[in-house]
Amino acid sequence: MKQPRRPLFLARAPYRRRRLRDAARLLPIVGAFLLLLPLLWAREARLSLTSADVIYFFLVWLGLIGLAAALAPGLRGGDGGDGADDEED
Repeated sequence: MKQPRRPLFLARAPYRRRRLRDAARLLPIVGAFLLLLPLLWAREARLSLTSADVIYFFLVWLGLIGLAAALAPGLRGGDGGDGADDEED
C-alpha cells in the first residue's frame, strides 16, 4: 500500500533561511560584478583611477558590508543541513 504523500507546503522559517543563504552565496558574485562594472563603461583603456572611480568603489564596498550585515542575523540560527527537510521518494 502506498504511503500518503506529504503536502508540498514549506514551513515559513526554513524557507526564509534558505533564501537568505542563497542571497548570502550570491553576494560575492554581485560584488565582483559591481566592482568590475567601471571597466565596462570605460571609453578607452586607462590605467589611472579617477576620483569618481574611487568614490564608486568605496560606495560599493560600503553597500556590500551593509548587505552582509543585514543578512547575517538571519543566517545565525538554522537547521543542521539542507537535505534534512527534503522529501524522500
